[in-house]
Amino acid sequence: MSNLSPAIQTKLEELCRTILSQPELEAYRLKVDQFMVNDAARAQYVRVSEQGEHLHHKQMQGVELSDSEVSAFEKEREALLNNPVARDFLDAQEAMHEVQESVNKFVRKTLELGRMPEATDLEGGCGQGCGCHGGGH
Repeated sequence: MSNLSPAIQTKLEELCRTILSQPELEAYRLKVDQFMVNDAARAQYVRVSEQGEHLHHKQMQGVELSDSEVSAFEKEREALLNNPVARDFLDAQEAMHEVQESVNKFVRKTLELGRMPEATDLEGGCGQGCGCHGGGH
């Protein structure tokens, strides 16, 4: 971050402190912490992640997945989603990711537009050049 001016650095730190002080963010961090100390939930998560990556890799190589492979993965994934600690972790991760994406989008739009974005500037989510926003990109 050395290329940021001291004024931007100060405001960035202020923004981060404000984000961290939000009660819902503290609740998300607590859910992540509870997951991190739960060895069984973490192991279950790793198994599902590795199995999903393996199946994805096979598909990318053009290998046809068997019904039993897909069924086994779906069963493991369902068990993971039914584990309350893992489910809370996944929900918390998604919520924190959404906060990060919202902040990134606002900053990106500010730099792109050269002004503070309005609500209409931030609407839509299909991406630049997709043709659904009337060509303002």
